[in-house]
Amino acid sequence: MILAAGAEAVIDLVDDVVVKHRIEKKYRLSDIDLKLRQERTRSEAKIMSAARRLGVSTPIIYDLNTVDIVMEYIYGTQLKHVIDTTLVRKAGEIVGILHRGGIIHGDLTTSNMLYCKDRIYFIDFGLSFFDTSTEARGVDVHVFFQTLKSSHEKPEELKTAFMNGYRMTLAEADQVFQRVREIEKRGRYT
Repeated sequence: MILAAGAEAVIDLVDDVVVKHRIEKKYRLSDIDLKLRQERTRSEAKIMSAARRLGVSTPIIYDLNTVDIVMEYIYGTQLKHVIDTTLVRKAGEIVGILHRGGIIHGDLTTSNMLYCKDRIYFIDFGLSFFDTSTEARGVDVHVFFQTLKSSHEKPEELKTAFMNGYRMTLAEADQVFQRVREIEKRGRYT
């Protein structure tokens, strides 16, 4: 059963496991396309494993092959459907842990966080990368704030809760928030 399909991958549920399959791009030379898909698959799995080692809840990876990641299915609800200030504060703490560990998620949205058994699981690390710069952290947080603004009621209240959680786990949080304000002022985001 197809759970999701995007520009880069198809997510299938097969016998209670998730299979993320990076799809072929016909407009690329086949050798280059395969190499890119392999690199992106390995990178995503590596970053998910690194996040787990930091204590962040992610699906367990069962298998990895050329362009597929086989992983645990999380029987949870997207955070966007159950969001409140307590959960978004906890999400802020987790993002702070990721950032402290040098991981940029790249697609921080309330759709890429699952709430299950009092835990928030982070999913879809397809755009993730390793970086400790204030700029990369700021862009990551900015994306999350934009999601709150465009998709949720009381976005400022949720934003404040996220910031409080983020400050609990990342010493440089205020520098990141300053960078977020600078990013918001840039032409492409106004």
